Amino acid sequence: MEKLNDFKKKVVDEFTTHLTDKVFLMIQNDKELMKEYLSVIEEGSSLAYINSEIAKEIKKRYDLDNLDRKNEMPVSNLIQSYELFKTKKRP
Repeated sequence: MEKLNDFKKKVVDEFTTHLTDKVFLMIQNDKELMKEYLSVIEEGSSLAYINSEIAKEIKKRYDLDNLDRKNEMPVSNLIQSYELFKTKKRP
């Protein structure tokens, strides 16, 4: 059972670390979300601001902390880098 618990933690931690990239990949690959994303950009906010706000919402929604590292090679074409996240330590 310990092996299973270790594996589950590893998988979920890895997913959490790259959650921002996965969200932007979802936007990129979904025709309607991409259309809406482009519409938000057209309203005049900078791309950096919009992407930062999306990342902040991910962090807030899933109650995450920064890992204090960035990924400079995201899979998504919509971002150039992103902050890596981790789950918060619980007492």
